[in-house]
Amino acid sequence: MKIVAVTACPTGIAHTYMAADALVKAAPKFNVQIKVETQGAMGIENPLTPHDIAQADKVLIVSDINIEQAARFEGMNTVHIPIEDVLLNVDKVFLVHCR
Repeated sequence: MKIVAVTACPTGIAHTYMAADALVKAAPKFNVQIKVETQGAMGIENPLTPHDIAQADKVLIVSDINIEQAARFEGMNTVHIPIEDVLLNVDKVFLVHCR
């Protein structure tokens, strides 16, 4: 399965990057290819390309705030997940949402 994800938190500092790191580290255990865009204090980093999005089976929006450029994901199989869920139990996120 190919997944693209966007992580963002209200302050755009620690949790944004911690969630991205957790997703990237856990993905291989679940046979998932993942690319994560972060939207933090430094703006959009590791941006998802139109090709990345078109190739994805699923989009994970890991955020408690509105993300930038959300319209890119219209019509996609998109799941919104609280950032805390990824930080507390990333394996459960993959088990529930990435099958």
